[in-house]
Amino acid sequence: MKTILCYGDSLTWGYDPLGPGRHPFEDRWPSVLQRALGEGARVIAEGLNGRTTAFDDFAAGADRNGARLLPTLLTSHAPLDLVVIMLGTNDMKPFICGRAIGAKQGMRRLVDIVRRHDYPTEGPAPAILLVAPPPCGETNNPDFALTFEGALDESSKLARLYALLAADTGTGFFDAGSVAHTSPLDGVHLDAHNTRAIGAGLAPVVRDMLGL
Repeated sequence: MKTILCYGDSLTWGYDPLGPGRHPFEDRWPSVLQRALGEGARVIAEGLNGRTTAFDDFAAGADRNGARLLPTLLTSHAPLDLVVIMLGTNDMKPFICGRAIGAKQGMRRLVDIVRRHDYPTEGPAPAILLVAPPPCGETNNPDFALTFEGALDESSKLARLYALLAADTGTGFFDAGSVAHTSPLDGVHLDAHNTRAIGAGLAPVVRDMLGL
């Protein structure tokens, strides 16, 4: 059996834009991926609202820095065959980073962590699949519009930058924006249909990477 760690933010956690709430377990994209892969794989969902690639959010009630938390999770869930990373949306907040190039550099740091980690089990480091989140969209929600000010333009650059990073580092790549779109309710999160679409879209890519 192959073990897959899905490392992400609220899009992986399953935040419902109707909020504040969470999509049912069966609608979250890691759950959809698990059903598509069947008994040949075990999918572990590690989503945290507000998680960034490698930046601190000092206003948050939990540690949102993805680079700081990833090593612990790599150890606790080892051995792993694949790490799927979908992060970058929260990096677009202007008080966090606000630039797509910053998210790309943060993702490069996460790739380095996965490959150089001191794993507690023998064997090679897991394969890596970089996923560009769907770009942020227009919204009339004043809080989200201000929190993600400038993100419409910057988030639209993530797929191209992540594809370049994947080619440069030899990882897999998937553009979640090719199958899913954010909800106009907040311009950031996904309704149930779109979060399910990410799981379904990832399934053939994961199968190919793991030989399932």
